[in-house]
Amino acid sequence: MAFTGKDILALGIPPGKHIGAMLAEANKTGVLNKDALEKHLPPPALPLVDGRQFALLAEATNPDEEANLASVCESVQEMIKTPVITAAAVMPDACPAGPVGTIPVGGVAASTAIHPGMHSADICCSVAISIYRNKKPADVLDAVHAATHFGPGGREDMPMPSEIGDGLGANFFTKNMVATANHHFGTQGDGNHFAFVGELRSTGETALVTHHGSRGLGARLYKEGMRVADRYRQDLSPETLRNNAWIPADTREGEHYWKALQLVRAWTKANHFAIHESVGKASDRFWNEHNFVFRKSDGLFYHGKGATPAFSGWADDATDLTLIPLNMAQPVLIVRGRNNPDALGFSPHGAGRNFSRSEHRRRQMGDLDSETAGIDARFFTGIPDPTELPSGYKNAAEVKRQIEHFGLAEIVDEVIPHGCIMAGDWEQQAPWRT
Repeated sequence: MAFTGKDILALGIPPGKHIGAMLAEANKTGVLNKDALEKHLPPPALPLVDGRQFALLAEATNPDEEANLASVCESVQEMIKTPVITAAAVMPDACPAGPVGTIPVGGVAASTAIHPGMHSADICCSVAISIYRNKKPADVLDAVHAATHFGPGGREDMPMPSEIGDGLGANFFTKNMVATANHHFGTQGDGNHFAFVGELRSTGETALVTHHGSRGLGARLYKEGMRVADRYRQDLSPETLRNNAWIPADTREGEHYWKALQLVRAWTKANHFAIHESVGKASDRFWNEHNFVFRKSDGLFYHGKGATPAFSGWADDATDLTLIPLNMAQPVLIVRGRNNPDALGFSPHGAGRNFSRSEHRRRQMGDLDSETAGIDARFFTGIPDPTELPSGYKNAAEVKRQIEHFGLAEIVDEVIPHGCIMAGDWEQQAPWRT
């Protein structure tokens, strides 16, 4: 006669998913031995860790920045209580990105596990540059305006490479996301994503810089990752905030999720350069993500939430140069990372914000004419978004100063702005409004 769950519970073993494994062993051996079966019990829940410190590599120079930095520090102090996190750092462009305890933009966290909430829904948000020797900035700006797509929705006239689709279709997490990935290929989304055209300060050559993430593909993977991570959180550390839940790297889900992240990375890189190729053949190009999870030789997972890798070999296709955009009217910085150990080997990803978009609107900030004087500023939907004007961001000169002050990167060149395309305020004409 086979043992049942009641027999296991009668031994004083608490209910849970472990009962199935215990039943299988007991019925295989024919022995109901509590000591032998207890090896199937989950490990004790990990408690939060108090008293950890983190590296603050940012300075406040006005009241808005002081309030912003205080919120960032409060959130990071809660975040680093997460048991599997080993270290954290805050970049000069830091700003809050959710409830207290959420990793901020400009935050870096090292962990023994993978935290979907620490790369957020915009997985692999990144910047890419192509340099064109014989093209004028105005012509490149017109060409990319005709080639790209901003705002909601997708397109069908720029399909993704078939090998990327094959990879997505074979992965446990992304197998049902192939259609979404194909529909959004060749698009850039909204918010602070852009196509920026200018000239290299060093040579005068024309350069195109694009900024976007993984669109609906990344958003769907993030949702699935959070679902799996929260299941583990409930078992392993129920006191941990849901935003900081993790997937253990040595599990089946952890292995598949890590591979899925690499597939999303490949999709995003291909998306950047498909748009660039539609403009013309480049003489040089490189790219880097600033919203991703990196694994170093120490075995730890380094989560950069709006933070640029500044350590050598951060990816197989890494060059020694990365990009840090500031705002549409300021140069895009071309930098060489300094692998500062206090910064966990990262640098800023941009200029960041001192207050929210809604606060920017409340203060009635953002004068289109004065803030875009001298550049060709365009909004794809035809309606300007004042929160994306330079006044919505931190002072660019101060961010540059702090990059040097904290030894985060060496600025080796700049892309001087000619013009920039952003989505604009597409919500004014959203389907549910019209």
